[in-house]
Amino acid sequence: MEKRRVGRTELKIETLGLGAAPLGGNFVDLDYGQAAKLIEAAKSAGIGFFDTAPWYGFGRSERVIGDLLRGTDYILSDKVGRLLEPGPVENPIDFGMVDPLPFHVIYDYGYDGIMRTYEDSLQRLGLDRIDILLAHDIGVFQHGDENKRHFKDLADSGYRAMDELRKAGQVKAIGLGVNENQVCIDALGIGDWDVFLLAGRYTLLEQTPLNNLFPACREAGTTIICGGPFNSGILVGREMWNYAQAPVDIVDKVQKLGAVADQFSIPLASAALQFPLANDLVTSVIPGPRDAAELTQIIDWSKAAIPGEFWSALKSQRLIEMDAPVPS
Repeated sequence: MEKRRVGRTELKIETLGLGAAPLGGNFVDLDYGQAAKLIEAAKSAGIGFFDTAPWYGFGRSERVIGDLLRGTDYILSDKVGRLLEPGPVENPIDFGMVDPLPFHVIYDYGYDGIMRTYEDSLQRLGLDRIDILLAHDIGVFQHGDENKRHFKDLADSGYRAMDELRKAGQVKAIGLGVNENQVCIDALGIGDWDVFLLAGRYTLLEQTPLNNLFPACREAGTTIICGGPFNSGILVGREMWNYAQAPVDIVDKVQKLGAVADQFSIPLASAALQFPLANDLVTSVIPGPRDAAELTQIIDWSKAAIPGEFWSALKSQRLIEMDAPVPS
């Protein structure tokens, strides 16, 4: 499987990775055995890059990921900014969680919070290293007005903690794991970041980072991991977009994209997986399959042949940005 370099580091990751949110029961009822089977299927398929976070099932995803990666060759990204404290939330489904562990989240993007989150994650994983460390869900999308305080904590001391871990060789790369462009642009002003895991913003459905974020990242030497290539499922026939019910205008655009895909007899999901990787800033695409069968389908989609005329048709109908790189 092809690998690409993360930022200016020596670290390389596969262009197709595994997003492990479903392994924690995020928006899906998936038990430990099913999660383990999915990870084993990914490893057998040659996938060696995995992404997890304390948020996913309040520790569930980290536990199964650690158990299945322990003693193997892997590249792992994990996230900081959310501490897990004992005591369950009352209605976990309000957070998109099915059967999470009995914890709740405390946000802390300051120095001590970052260090404690990192150490806690190593304990939950049962691993002696995390390769890529990402500040998770910083930004207005998650925090609203509270983000001013959280971003100040990251700027004043949290970044320093992450940078110290990188300089000490305890992690190989640092960045953000977020759903919005602006906070990445803001973050470029407070530190030297290797990579941004950007979910849902550079996809077949939306290419807003081309305007400002990607040029700034190119200048800074910061690469992109594309999370959520299916935009929460809307590009594979589900009704979710941005973790909620898709609005009418989004459904309409997906239908138009699908009509062009049907014209060329290709799965729309294949185009969704392959499109981001045409941009040389993008190191990896990490969908989050819910079981081994979905993973097999994703791998097939990633290899499907797509004629150049398909991409030309999308541009002629203004369904993707005219200056967006497309697969050759």
